[in-house]
Formats: sequence, structure tokens, C-alpha cells
Amino acid sequence: MNIVIVCDILGKKNNGTSIASYNLINYLKSKGHSVKVVCCDLDENENADEFIVLNKLNLGPLNKIVERNGVSLPLSDKKVITNAIKGCDIVHVMLPFPLGITACHMAKKLGKPVTAGFHCQAELISSHLGLMNVDAVNTHIYKRFYSFLYQYCDAIHYPTQFICDVFENIVGKTNHYIISNGVNKYMVPKSCLKPESIKNKFIILTTGRLCKEKSHITLFKAIALSKHNGDIQLIVAGQGPLKKRLEKFADENIINKPIIKYFSRQEMVDLVNYADLYVHPAKAELEGIACLEALVCGLVPVVSDSNKSATKDFAISDKNIFICDDEKDLANKIDYWFEHPKEKEFFSSKYIEFGEKFNQDECMQKMEQMFLDVLNKRIK
Repeated sequence: MNIVIVCDILGKKNNGTSIASYNLINYLKSKGHSVKVVCCDLDENENADEFIVLNKLNLGPLNKIVERNGVSLPLSDKKVITNAIKGCDIVHVMLPFPLGITACHMAKKLGKPVTAGFHCQAELISSHLGLMNVDAVNTHIYKRFYSFLYQYCDAIHYPTQFICDVFENIVGKTNHYIISNGVNKYMVPKSCLKPESIKNKFIILTTGRLCKEKSHITLFKAIALSKHNGDIQLIVAGQGPLKKRLEKFADENIINKPIIKYFSRQEMVDLVNYADLYVHPAKAELEGIACLEALVCGLVPVVSDSNKSATKDFAISDKNIFICDDEKDLANKIDYWFEHPKEKEFFSSKYIEFGEKFNQDECMQKMEQMFLDVLNKRIK
């Protein structure tokens, strides 16, 4: 197949959508498909010859907001987009943003089939307006997603049943494929020693962009309330606009200064294998690949029960879930796992089994089959 993948957001592998995009791109190339990628920025480790890089979109005063979130947005150049897709078999759009929307409509004019991934929750937009919990606003955003992009697609890829249900309850049934973004095969359980400086600490890992919807502050407050505050070392794998605010709270309330930084992929493999507990406090989460990466390595998670988060489905007992935004309940769960190491070891093996169904190669095979299904229907 000759496939064009359209990415409004790509750049560095510092967010779930970018990682999902690169995984799909690299898998399809490994299977011998011809892949072109239309974007405005890419990771320095990628082969630039395979990417069509557009100029960045100037949003004026909004540029700072975009930059704080570590991404770039492209200018939708119709001539470049048309040249990219006119010889392809199928176009796959990653996000319902201007570049993807434009590419979809150009593809339709050229008679090309279009598929699209569902990688953006409405809450990721409404949170920037301080309206994340206003259902009417989120419903309006989803309806715009549908009217601008998804109604024109031959098939839609939903990473979870959760987000499929949310969207279809608003816009009606779609031709959908529910396929996890999957966990890369290099994320495996292994023996790994803690760094010397923190070898005697109970290490809690959390990941994700430092923004409101990820609710890191709930975890910080829970550690401050924990009976074992002085024994805990928090590691936050992520960057974002709330870093200074979190550091200020930690300076005043947490005994051991949290480690907040970006970790390479190999460093993350080691980290999830020497950490003692993974906490995912996000209020809004479409899938939660970082959480999946942790649990497939046997790191026991505690996740928020938010009705706007898919990760609550990763809880296999009531000790693996806490009441959203309730730092006291989370502190109790942290203390429980601190005080029950044998039970944590048992649940570690359970989570390794649980994670087997998220093998990334198998997930990407399903994505490949989605493209083939759409093309076969066109031929018939």
C-alpha cells in the first residue's frame, strides 16, 4: 500500500499521540508499505527524507500556549498536501485539527479513501479554557470533531472502547475499529537495581505532561498526607507548564524532593522495573499508554476512577483504584501497598499477564488490516 499519514502534532516523542504516530509509521514501513508523513516537525532521530515538513502555523498570542505544551502546529498548504496524497492508496489522519481536516477534504476531492485515529479527548481542549468539567462544552467540541472530520471517514480507529462509547453516544454509530495503540516489545519485566542515591526509598512513578487534566497535584498532596512521606521518592517522568507550581508545593510539603524530568525510552524501561508503585491520577485520559507500559513490566498501578478516563479499566482490584481528585483516598492506597509488599509481588505477576493483550505488533497488524479492509471495500 501507498499510505499518507497526516500529523498535526508530531515532533519529539514527548506525548502519547506522537509516540502512537511514530509506532504506526515505523511498523508500516517494516512491512514494506510506502509511507509518506505530512507534518511540521519531527524527531531528530527520524529519517527526514520520509517526511513532508510544512511551515509552522502562526497563532499569534496563542503560540506561547502551544510551545508550553512542547508541540508545533502546521500551516495547511493545500498544494503541498495535494501533491503528497494524489498518488497514494489511502490517507490516515491522526487528529481532527486543521491539517488533518484539510487533508481529508483534499483526499475526498481526489477520490481517495480516508481513515482517522481518535487521539484527542474534548477535555484536552476544554481544560485550557477552564471548562473541562462542563459537559455541554465537551459535547460541542465532539460534535465539531464529527462535522469537520469524522463524518467523512471510511473508518475510525478508537484506541479504547471507552472513547468509542463517549463519541458514539454523542454523534451516533460510526464504522469503527477498537485497537489499542499497544506497548512496544522493548518494555519487558527485568531485574533492575535502584540508583544508589535512592536505593532505600519506596519509589512511586507517575508520567504525563504536567498540565491540569493529568492532576499530578493530587498525587503530590497524597504523598504529603502519607504515613510514609519520608520513605517515599516520587519520580515524575514528564514536562509541562505546571512544573514550577508542583515544585513549590513539594518544597513545602514533601520530605524527599521529587525528581521531575524527561527520561529517554531506555531510561523508562529501567525506571518502571525498579520503581515500587505506579500512580496515574489523570482526570482525563483517552488510553494511558504510559500506564500500560508500567503494568506490562509488572509495576503495580493505582489509577483514578474518573469517568473521563480509560485507565480506570486497568484496575484489577479495589486497591488499584482511587477516588478521582481525592488525595486522602490515594494516600490510603499508597500506604496499603507500602505496607503489603508480598501482596504487591502477587499483583505484579497478575499485571504481567494482564498486559499480554497489548502487544504492539499485534495491535499494529490490526491497524494494517483496517487499511486493507477499507481498500477492499472500495474495490468491491
